[in-house]
Amino acid sequence: MPSTSRLISSIAAAAACVCTAQMALAQSGPIPAEQRYPVTPGQRATAGQVAQAGVPLSELAPNAPDSHTVKPGDTLWGISGIFLRSPWRWPELWGMNLDEIKNPHRIYPGQVLYLIKANGRAILSTRPGGGDDTGTVKVSPRTRYESLADSAIPPISLQTIEAFLTEAIVLDEDTLNRAPRIVAAQEGRVLLSRGDRAYARALSTETPDAPPLTVTDGRSIGFRLFRNATPLRDPTTNEVLGYEAHYLGKANVVRSETRRDGTNAAGEKISEIVPASLDITAAKEEVRVGDRLMPEPPRSFANFVPRAPQSPQEGQVVSAYGNAVTYAAQNTIVSINRGQRHGLEPGHVLAVLRESNIVTDTTDSARPNLRLPGERNGLMMVFRTFDRVSYAIVLDIAEGVRVGDRFVNP
Repeated sequence: MPSTSRLISSIAAAAACVCTAQMALAQSGPIPAEQRYPVTPGQRATAGQVAQAGVPLSELAPNAPDSHTVKPGDTLWGISGIFLRSPWRWPELWGMNLDEIKNPHRIYPGQVLYLIKANGRAILSTRPGGGDDTGTVKVSPRTRYESLADSAIPPISLQTIEAFLTEAIVLDEDTLNRAPRIVAAQEGRVLLSRGDRAYARALSTETPDAPPLTVTDGRSIGFRLFRNATPLRDPTTNEVLGYEAHYLGKANVVRSETRRDGTNAAGEKISEIVPASLDITAAKEEVRVGDRLMPEPPRSFANFVPRAPQSPQEGQVVSAYGNAVTYAAQNTIVSINRGQRHGLEPGHVLAVLRESNIVTDTTDSARPNLRLPGERNGLMMVFRTFDRVSYAIVLDIAEGVRVGDRFVNP
């Protein structure tokens, strides 16, 4: 048998190999969940306060179980709703087991969470009874393997909002008017798809000062293709808050937009316009002349930990996704008339109010009309923000959400 020192050296060498492989994977693979979902100082402070004393029993959900086994398909929102009355108070649930779960985005299927109640307070632990396990543990050599894929459960159902994270475009009027457009296709084609060549321009009589489409340092530049920019209007003032563009696909500019001097049939010198050449790299729908281009935005990872806004918020629902949608149900996407300039951020939870009714006061001889105050109808969470508009997903709802319904802080 090898000596103890040789055995330790072998284990250390193996660990070093694993470490090196993991570092290489991290450099070439997807960004770890800790970076994708950063923990804000406010969330950490809230969790720290709760970790010291737990939460009052009155804050627990009426049917909070003694334990819960995390299952595939669970979300942080759903788990928070199991233990607490208000699911958006996720940082407090995290604080209940702060010592054992260092990152709230690192909870995996198979973990068991135990609810411990004592002295009118409650904490959450990954050990029964919340105590230390000081029993004897038998250790023996064995081989194990696990998937390198990130299997940590997400804060909400990311599959529902995936398209809006990568495809949604809301523009102001000036940006819309100055957006480059496709002006021609090869061989007079009408409809284009992935792999086709198209020609586009940024300059025009209306936008003579617009920057031309160019290739930078010999590298093609990525753009998104869109059309049918629909105005998003404030339900009360009818003011246009932005234009929601219909996503079509992606394209790369491979040759710059230029001018070329030449001579016409009469021998006169002329300056010819040469549009930029671009290759369509992805097409959700057919592309045609007149469709617009917007630069591909940098890839970003938003923080989707549900939480209440720090500033007072009040506004209205502008639209529900889908032309045939009258009532937005659970997991439906809606746009609202508040955005970055109003202090909204991804992860902010808002309470949706049921539309108020007008009734006649029969107890008053003048029979005046009264508008009843709106009652809480459900919750929605903001996941993408623009200047004056945001997208939100309906998390819980009693009755369908309609355009014009109001929202406030939860």
